[in-house]
Amino acid sequence: MATWDDVARLALALPEATEERSGQGGGRSWRVRDKTFAWERPLRRSDLAELGDTAPPGPVLAARVPDLGARAALIADSPEVYFSTAHFTGYPAVLVRLDEISGEELAELLGEAWACRAPRRLVDQHSPD
Repeated sequence: MATWDDVARLALALPEATEERSGQGGGRSWRVRDKTFAWERPLRRSDLAELGDTAPPGPVLAARVPDLGARAALIADSPEVYFSTAHFTGYPAVLVRLDEISGEELAELLGEAWACRAPRRLVDQHSPD
């Protein structure tokens, strides 16, 4: 079970990552060079109506993924952790039940999300060889 503190700690440990808060709601997002790679994503009314009884009661994180195939694979492999809604149709991001993901899996997800948004040169500088 991960928390928002875990997300912040892991995200901010990535090279050049920053945290920002949005306007009135104060939701946090994590960015690399002004490109968002993960963000708090409370479920909206339309999400709740779509998901019905399967809507997670706990916090939801959204994270970028390399492509729609990667999103589909995550959801297929771990539907108890990952999901999506119609709002994200055609968009390379996955929704995460924060209270169902392990710390290790969260670190991997955030690292991959960061790599999707960071400039290639920065990714190359910080990739383990």
